[in-house]
Amino acid sequence: MPIYEYYCADCKTDFDKLVKISDANVAQDCPECGGRHTQKKLSTFATSGGSTGQSLAASNCGGGGGRFS
Repeated sequence: MPIYEYYCADCKTDFDKLVKISDANVAQDCPECGGRHTQKKLSTFATSGGSTGQSLAASNCGGGGGRFS
């Protein structure tokens, strides 16, 4: 189950909640005030990865495919 971000209009609180995909757009109970005037926020996502030592080393290699001088 993914974690979604919500906003509570009653107490002006942002919160995260683990919710089934099918229930993502259903109003969720606010953990602060218990209110149901909540809405799902548009969330950004992160990707894991980045540069690894191997790809970094490969990108720093000279292009010539021959012997080292």
